[in-house]
Order: sequence, then structure tokens, then C-alpha cells
Amino acid sequence: MRIVAHSDHAGIEIRQEMVAQARELGHEVDDLGPAEGEKIDYPYAGAVVGRKVATGEYDLGLLVCGTGIGISLAANKVPGVRAAVCSEPYTARLTRQHNGSNIIAVGARVVGPGLARMIVEAFLLAEPEGGRHAQRVGMLTALEDPSIDLETLRAMGPACQ
Repeated sequence: MRIVAHSDHAGIEIRQEMVAQARELGHEVDDLGPAEGEKIDYPYAGAVVGRKVATGEYDLGLLVCGTGIGISLAANKVPGVRAAVCSEPYTARLTRQHNGSNIIAVGARVVGPGLARMIVEAFLLAEPEGGRHAQRVGMLTALEDPSIDLETLRAMGPACQ
């Protein structure tokens, strides 16, 4: 898989660990930085990765900021992105399997290097499960249209079928 990684300046060390883990698993990873001493704001880094994943230039994205929250919010502003903040491997696996997440975000002030590697491994080894989960991902995609009627949205879900 082709993976793109980016962070703000708070996430440099953890991003480098995540990139190394993805490469060790055999993935092609483009690390967009920043380099040590370079300052980057998390909205910019999140938007860059979000756009690159949403356009299909890359399959998946890895993001890091202080908490993972701000950078994931930025990425999720891009239509087609499903970015999730993950602080442990279980949610990293499930967000890929159940939510079809195409980007994960990690907090450099929340997880250490070893845990960040485990999170990446869980995310990259997981595959979307399909079935009712795919229907719900379809509902998430439908929400990108602000004019969608809520009853139409509800009827799309497996709970109403």
C-alpha cells in the first residue's frame, strides 16, 4: 500500500517511528515531514494528507500532532476522508475494519514510540469488513452532502432494514 505521513512540529519523533513501522511491514511510505527544527501547523499537515488520500494519490495516511485531535479535525474537513484519533491498537484495528478509516491520527503527547508502532501495525494489518459496516460507511459518505434529508440517511442504515 502507498502511505503518506505528516505531522506538526510536536509530532516529529512519533511520526518517524510510525513511518519506520509501516516500512518494516513492507509498505511504501512518503514522509512529508517536518524535519527537526521546522515549524508546521497541524491544520496544514492534516489538509495535505487528507487531500492526498481523498484523491487516491495514496491509499492511507498517518498523522501526528500533540493530541491527534486537531490534525484529525483538519483531515476530516476533506470530503472522502475518514480520519480517526487512535491511542491504542484496538481502536486502530476497529476504525479500519468497521469505519473504513483511511487515515489515523496519533497524539505525540499521549502515546510513546512503542505504542505508536503497535497502533500503526494494527491499523495497517486490518481490512474493511464490508457488510453492515460498509452500509454505515456509505451513510458517512452521504453526510458529505449537507442537503441530505435525515430520514433518507436513516433509511440507508442496516438498523432500519
